[in-house]
Amino acid sequence: MVSRLLRFLSLKTRNISTITNTSKLPPLYKPIPDPSSPPSTTTTLELYSWGRGGSGQLGGGIEENRLYPSPVSSLLLPSSFHLAPTSGILLPSPPSPNNSTGISCGLFHSALLVDGKLWIWGKGDGGRLGLGHENPAFTPTLNPNLECLRSVALGGIHSVALTSGGDVFTWGYGGFGALGHSVYTRELMPRMVKGTWSGKICQIATSGTHTAAITDSGDLYMWGRDEGDGRLGLGPGRGPNEAGALSIPSKVKELPVPVASVSCGGFFTMALTQDGQLWNWGANSNYELGRDNKVGGWRPQPIASLEDIRITQIASGGYHSLALTDEGKVMSWGHGGHGQLGNSSIQNQKVPLAVEALTEERVVYIACGGSSSAAITGKDFIILICF
Repeated sequence: MVSRLLRFLSLKTRNISTITNTSKLPPLYKPIPDPSSPPSTTTTLELYSWGRGGSGQLGGGIEENRLYPSPVSSLLLPSSFHLAPTSGILLPSPPSPNNSTGISCGLFHSALLVDGKLWIWGKGDGGRLGLGHENPAFTPTLNPNLECLRSVALGGIHSVALTSGGDVFTWGYGGFGALGHSVYTRELMPRMVKGTWSGKICQIATSGTHTAAITDSGDLYMWGRDEGDGRLGLGPGRGPNEAGALSIPSKVKELPVPVASVSCGGFFTMALTQDGQLWNWGANSNYELGRDNKVGGWRPQPIASLEDIRITQIASGGYHSLALTDEGKVMSWGHGGHGQLGNSSIQNQKVPLAVEALTEERVVYIACGGSSSAAITGKDFIILICF
């Protein structure tokens, strides 16, 4: 179940050759200089957090709620660093596994990815931190059990990571099959998911209790909780094998075309093809599938009103959805009871409609929390939202 409390982590870039670092925190990470190479320019990244932090997920060292952005740590990186790939976004080309930086937030834990290494903090119940125990961590803590990571995605009580070699690791509470290990027990340490796919995994996504992975040939595999709403897209021939869940990664065979990105919502799933066509499936009681009705189900279908629009990114909330077009416009639909659709209303929305307040902007990135949304119109700030 996704949280209705929003928390942000932001990365702000600053070139230290022209701006003095004002952070009082020592750098969490610094590159190791290569004596055989000429000195390279560096950039300082500052990590900020705010919102609910009763489990230490804000990384400030104590249990606290922050009403405004406060610094967590700073990073000293080569200026050639790039952002780690996130779920739901189309990439023009595969990113380099080196100098990759990204952040992700789960229900009560947070993570920072820097140059293939993972720092993680927050609530430790169920082993979601992957440190070999269930103790909390109140500041960013290096996980020594993982390396050469390309991306990370945190769920409700579990975590998922993708290596640069295309392997998927999961850890945490597996009671809903979200770990994909053919078991329903907790895993205190990262464990590789042994799927039946051929090739490498190129993108991962997760939500509260279900997980998705895309192969480099465009096949989509899913596992985790289903409970009859169809969010796994597997149909009656490959249904849950224990208590409304499936712990074995299984291919979504009803997708007629290869997919390039995927996003997991509270009880539904969305996928994008390389040419920007959006498909979705699962629960639809709040119009989160955008079909002008409340008919859901396991079978993937395109959204009729978006078939002639190229989508470059999708984002899924608890009961609502966002899509970013190639023209930089944001479409929203689904549950609107908390204003998360951005249309000056708290009414639900049956079909995708443009967010009018952003029509004069060119948006470059979107994100969803459980019942909130965010959009970025510039390149100076990267904001990711937790479940």
